Formats: sequence, C-alpha cells, structure tokens
Amino acid sequence: MKVLVIGGTRNLGHHLVHALVDAGHRVTTFNRGETADELPDEVDRLHGDRADPAHLARGVGERSFDACVDTIALRPGDTRAAIDALDGKVGHYVHISTGQVYLVRAGCPVPAREEDYEGPLKEPPPGDSWEAPEYRYGVEKRACEDVLEEAWATRRFPATRLRPAMIHGPRDHHHRLHGMVHRLLDDDPLVVPLERGPHLRHVHVEDVVDAILVSIEEGVGRGAAYNLAQDDLWSHQELLDRMGEELGVEPDVVRLSREELVEAGVFPGCAPFTNPWMSVLDNGKAKSELGFEPRGFDDYLPELVATFREAPPPEGFAEERERERALVG
Repeated sequence: MKVLVIGGTRNLGHHLVHALVDAGHRVTTFNRGETADELPDEVDRLHGDRADPAHLARGVGERSFDACVDTIALRPGDTRAAIDALDGKVGHYVHISTGQVYLVRAGCPVPAREEDYEGPLKEPPPGDSWEAPEYRYGVEKRACEDVLEEAWATRRFPATRLRPAMIHGPRDHHHRLHGMVHRLLDDDPLVVPLERGPHLRHVHVEDVVDAILVSIEEGVGRGAAYNLAQDDLWSHQELLDRMGEELGVEPDVVRLSREELVEAGVFPGCAPFTNPWMSVLDNGKAKSELGFEPRGFDDYLPELVATFREAPPPEGFAEERERERALVG
C-alpha cells in the first residue's frame, strides 16, 4: 500500500511510520521538516506548513494514496484542507482525534462510548484559566470530526476517526511518565492535589499503531469512530505505587488543594495523572470491529519506567521541582 502520514516525527507518527515500513508499505510523510527525524531512508519526505492549505495541496499534487493517516490535524481548517487535497486521491483517511472530545460535552457518561459524542457542549471556562486550552483543544478536535462526518455524509469521503485516551510511549513529548519517574527518584516529596482526579484508562502507543494498521489494511471503519483505551482502570496513587515498586522507592506525597497548585503555576505538571481533563473511554466497539487488544499498565509500565530512569530528566525539570519544593518548605 502507498500510505501518506501527515506528521510522522514525534510520538505516534514516528512509531507508525516505522510499523508501516516494517509491514512492507511505501510511506510518504508530510511535515515542516524542522524536526530531525529518525525514520527509515526509504521514506519519501514532503515538506510544508500544515497550517497553510496551499502547502498540503502542492505537496500532494497529483499523487494518490491507498491510505492517509493524519496525526496532527488540530483545527477544522486543517481537516478541510486535507479533504480538499486528497478527495478522489485516497482510499482511506484516518484522523487521529482524542478522547477529549467527550470531556467538553455536557453531562457525558463515564466511561464514554462512541454514541455519547452527540450532545450540547459545556460552558467554556474563563479565557485566562489553566483549563481554557484544554477546553479549546477538545472543541477544536470535535470540529475536525464534524467536518469529516459531513464529508462522509455528503460525498463519502472515506474517513475513520480514532479517539485515543492519553498515549504512553518512550517518545511522549509531554514527558508525563518521564517527569514522574524523576520526581519519584529525587529526595523531595511529590505535590498532589487533594481533589480526586479521574481513574486512569490510558493506552500504549503501539496499540494505537496496531489499530491504525488494522483499519487501513483491512479497510475497516470508513465513516465510523472508535475509542482506543486499555481495559484496566487505575487510580493516580495506584500508578505512583506501582512506579515506586519498579524504582525501589516509596512515594512521598504531600497533598495540597488544586487551586493552590494552579496558583503556584505547578499544576498539572506536578501531577499530570490527576488532571480532570483526562478521558475515560469504553473500548468495546474497537474490540469488536477492529480486533483491538490493548495491553494494560502492568504490561508496559516496567519497560517505560526503566527507559525513563536511564534518560536525563526532561528539559525544565529542575525549575519545575524548585517551584514545587517552595510549596512544601
């Protein structure tokens, strides 16, 4: 198959390109080319600014593809540009959405199922609050999906929408597990909100890649949406305890109000897995239609903890910890 990957250099896209090449597919990437990649030499690279519709149209030109996986569409204009550039030139388009599309919906059940997508939106938080970017992200990703739903209904543009929970992997550029490993390894307490966050039902990057490959290789899911999440449900404290076991340390936790942590500028970075803007998804549809078989935390956590233990702390980590230490004296 000829597969176009929009993105391809960071976390999910990197793993996806390698998996596609390993499976024998001919891969083309489209991105700005500003980030040095570690992709196979046989990958055909197209460069341009995704935010400019003309760049994508010029990059695609008269090429055609059996499938396209769009890992970086953030706004509805991104999605419209992809449809315009690829309509009639692609057999299957896979849009990587997010479980956050449910979190902006008023009264959405937990865990959220695909049929829970429809409904009114919550009132937006104040524009200067820490939650405003989270809300905007969910709303804009919904707008991308709505553009695709309309394109399927009106002209059968062959799109599948995948809604992963938070994706864990060794290349997570948000450094969430990475930062928690180094917080556990230093000698000072972790600061955690008093308020209970969501239980955790995340997903490993390789399981998302597997779902993408099934969709495009078997032609499954055109016009449909699927939630991607693991089965097991953990609390933040259970995750910390399990990471502590792997590191041979006892988590030392100081609990303060979320408001105090936000005011100090350390939340959600100090305790990312207590962030209420984390989706909890029902994965039954992906299991039945995509053969989705996700691994659980115990299947992948030891390897990731070992990887991050050997890596240096994330950039800016020392400054973050200084601010956290100032809260506990």
